[in-house]
Amino acid sequence: MNEGLIPSRYAKALYKYAREHNVATPIYEEMKRLEAAFAAHPELSKALGNPALSPVDKARVLSSAFGEKPDDYLLRFVQLVIKNRRETFARAIALAYQEIYRRANNIARVTITTATDLDQKVLDRIGGVMKTQTDKTLEFVYRVDPSIIGGFVLRVDSRQLDASVNSELKKLRLKLLNSK
Repeated sequence: MNEGLIPSRYAKALYKYAREHNVATPIYEEMKRLEAAFAAHPELSKALGNPALSPVDKARVLSSAFGEKPDDYLLRFVQLVIKNRRETFARAIALAYQEIYRRANNIARVTITTATDLDQKVLDRIGGVMKTQTDKTLEFVYRVDPSIIGGFVLRVDSRQLDASVNSELKKLRLKLLNSK
């Protein structure tokens, strides 16, 4: 089976249901929370893929990944996913739903990664510059990653500007290797 097709179909169905019941935005927030839980706890994927775990336990694990008690519409969706044995696609479904929601609502996701914490004034200034570059609503994600050494990496949807020291060092290394 195509791992992109299955999550996409479930995400589209969930989005259609959410729009019909005017809960698309709350489900979007829940899907962001679910994806964050998968990112923070890699063992969550392993637990859902464990054949020894009963469907009831898998539903409990997946429901608890949403954080606080999820709404009934989301619990029914979790039960459907588990009933159809698609629980291993839960993270991919969450990501696909977010993508569908952003596309439908003209939202661009801006991810800023720096080596150290930035002052809020600097982040606001970057946000102001980014808003002048697009007509979309911007959703900002800020990360600190010391491995980039210095500089920043700015990603807007699928485009990326890598102005990190780590990236420059890699380019310099390749240049030196190729000059021999």
